[in-house]
Amino acid sequence: MNKLLGISVLVVVISVAAYMGYESRFYDAPDAKTYDVINAEGKVIDQFTIPKITDVVGHKDEEAILYGMRLLNETARLLPDNVGNGLNCNSCHMGQGKRELGAPYINTYNRYPRFNPRAQRVLDLNERINGCFQRSMNGKPIPIDSPEMQGMHAYMKWLGGDVAPGNTVKLTSLEFFKVGKYTANANNGAQVYAAQCGTCHGSDGEGIKDQFGDYIFPPLWGDDSFNIGAGMARASRAGAFVIHNMPLSVSREAPLGQITLSEQEVVDVVEYFTKKPRPDFAGKENDWPGMDNPADSRY
Repeated sequence: MNKLLGISVLVVVISVAAYMGYESRFYDAPDAKTYDVINAEGKVIDQFTIPKITDVVGHKDEEAILYGMRLLNETARLLPDNVGNGLNCNSCHMGQGKRELGAPYINTYNRYPRFNPRAQRVLDLNERINGCFQRSMNGKPIPIDSPEMQGMHAYMKWLGGDVAPGNTVKLTSLEFFKVGKYTANANNGAQVYAAQCGTCHGSDGEGIKDQFGDYIFPPLWGDDSFNIGAGMARASRAGAFVIHNMPLSVSREAPLGQITLSEQEVVDVVEYFTKKPRPDFAGKENDWPGMDNPADSRY
């Protein structure tokens, strides 16, 4: 009897172990990916792996890097005088700016100064960050010599590793959506939103807050959302983000458990939520100087 019991227990243990091994493929984080580093001519000159936050310990700029990381994650809570809505920087920059198709910060520090089509001039990194504060977060710029601005710089520089200016980590590009290829249907977009987006972003786009009043999932329209001057208010920009990142946690596929909507569904749902009421943007008359505004501009 004891021998039979022992065999039975062993079978159960092996079965559970096998099942857990099978299931773990759905839950374990994938191995860190290695990317090529290319120079200005497109030649591969090195390899890059996204650093782990534990690597910051002992770094000469440890305090500034960690402060910058917190600010990007908790922007609305830590900078209430500068954020005019409920959004954080990382509401749009997925996974602390490490997600390849989620508007990453990996190349950001080395890419600026850079020409900006909307401004029709070269912007430095301070101007680019403050543009997000004024548009995506519907707020006020932060002083460029402040610990806050310097912390954000420090985090973005650290995230980019030892890649020298002029070189680039070769990431899959978040190509802007060619919305003109499709006829948008906002009524169908409302159905897609209700089925795929409303659980997190709210049935009326209001987002979801925690018990402290901070947003867990950001609002997509209304007073606490991004204003009409934000890139996300344009269908081409919102569409590119949605098709690669949304909706989350509805499958067992790494890295975010997202599924991919069809291009038509994406066009329809962004037509639905980008045209919803949202704050105005003071200074919108200065955008795209000397040229026509893009067709998907809200003004």
